[in-house]
Amino acid sequence: MLNQEDDRLLVCLFKSSSVGLMASHTEIPDTTRPLFELLAGMGENGLHMRELAQLNELNGGFSSRLGMRFTEVNKDLVAAEMHVTQEHLQVSGIVNGGVFCAIAESVGSVMGVVAAKGKLVVGVNNDTNFIASVAAGVISAEARVIHGGRRTQLIEIEMFHRDHLCAKSALRTMVIEPPQDR
Repeated sequence: MLNQEDDRLLVCLFKSSSVGLMASHTEIPDTTRPLFELLAGMGENGLHMRELAQLNELNGGFSSRLGMRFTEVNKDLVAAEMHVTQEHLQVSGIVNGGVFCAIAESVGSVMGVVAAKGKLVVGVNNDTNFIASVAAGVISAEARVIHGGRRTQLIEIEMFHRDHLCAKSALRTMVIEPPQDR
């Protein structure tokens, strides 16, 4: 049987190995490189309509599987929306909590890349609180940087349904520096 000190050691080992696993992913994949280049080259006024359309086209990851569409991207805000479908619902007929977590991770990750000026960013922690249930309609999300350090970021994501707050997340991310020697 483990004592309390052993439990703390295991938690520290788990957290360290999780960060180590994420930190081993140090290069931007070729499949998403154009997306990173678009965000890194963003002008002072953010992405314009044509560039937003390009972002949504390039975004072939999990957020596109959810049906998310980015509606605004600038240095202060990343916004997106998702039309709720039957696939987003849990057995009781409301949006599954994991969908809110995925929305937060997706919108927050783009905000992280913008804040890191196109560098690779990986999530370290996603803390999502559910405030009101949603069964149909559109969920909109807004991500803002709370802390943008050289190595870590804290991003706040608010999700709304009919202009009412339905979930709020704090996403902690780590900025991955590209390898120096090749």
